[in-house]
Amino acid sequence: MMKTIKVGIIGAGFMGTAHLENLRRIPGVEVKAIADIKPESVKILADKFGISQVYENWRELVNNPEIDVLHNCTPNYLHFEINKAAILAGKAIISEKPLTNIVAESEELVKLAREKKILTAVNFNYRNYPIIQHARQLIVSGKLGEIFLAHGHYLQDWLIYPEDYNWRVEPEMGGNSRAIADIGSHWCDLVQFITGQRIIEVFADLVIIHKSRRKPQSDVATFKGKEVTPDSTQCITVKTEDAGAVLFRLEKGGHGVFNVSQVSAGYKNGFDIAIDGSQMSLAWKQEEPNQLWLGYRDKANQILVKDPALLEADSRSFAHYPGGHPEGYPDTFKNLFLNFYAALRTGKLAIHEQNFPTFEAGLQENRIVEAVLKSHQEKRWIKV
Repeated sequence: MMKTIKVGIIGAGFMGTAHLENLRRIPGVEVKAIADIKPESVKILADKFGISQVYENWRELVNNPEIDVLHNCTPNYLHFEINKAAILAGKAIISEKPLTNIVAESEELVKLAREKKILTAVNFNYRNYPIIQHARQLIVSGKLGEIFLAHGHYLQDWLIYPEDYNWRVEPEMGGNSRAIADIGSHWCDLVQFITGQRIIEVFADLVIIHKSRRKPQSDVATFKGKEVTPDSTQCITVKTEDAGAVLFRLEKGGHGVFNVSQVSAGYKNGFDIAIDGSQMSLAWKQEEPNQLWLGYRDKANQILVKDPALLEADSRSFAHYPGGHPEGYPDTFKNLFLNFYAALRTGKLAIHEQNFPTFEAGLQENRIVEAVLKSHQEKRWIKV
């Protein structure tokens, strides 16, 4: 009989709820405990999902001997301390991105996890769409040919007004980068995953559209700003970027550019990516995740609609429903969790054995973000 893996979640907000809902879809996994500094929020979530143990202090959850795996769904500034505590407690850990806010801390976590032989993951969930897995296999198999260019966007509008506010705006909580680190990190991870190449150099131009914002006296949840009219606010100076453009170079000679923005009206989660090769091109939009555009010079272009029977062989395990049955955002969490917990059960801890993003992927994103910030400040190409 399969042993039940007992899980603790730290953070009861937007991401904590997403993790919780999808963990219920993983066989042999039980969410045993949840922690959050807001007693009302954590109690509501615990009651809704039947979680028996509730904590206001995350350290008590980390030290609970019953818990095998921790999911860190807290604000960015807490990631390093919690992730490190989990590793030292001998618990496998899935962290929300960013892994930490600075390269040095992420390097410490990667080194520590290797020494302690702890299984780790960072939730770069967009890798786990079946169509994305198929796109990667097209490139790995050489069907695109030599990679010439990679380009795309990640655009949102939830911070378009100066009255819009979230903890990510404050460097003390969100880090020194916002738009790049928050959503640009997903774009960079995906382009590297699909092409199988690292970003090795960047040239960036970042912009703060709103030099000041109105901070509510009460908390505003992620993506909920437009639903809240705070009774009182205070004016704060904004130090992190609302938008930016980044030129980059890939390790095998390809070139690229991407734009990010949290102030682009009408774009709720406008994530798109395109790869141009010497034989063909491909393009994908996150808001239409079950379709892949395939472009050709000498024949008609195609749109592939997700169907396990039509996907590359190594991509089919990521599709759980037949053609004509769409799979979406929650399924990306499910796929990451399925692969992570399968690796945990089999004891496959080596990086090359994993088909999900580990702490090493989180460290690479930290390096890119810091290079982007330095490039913007110094107005020159910076090596990652």
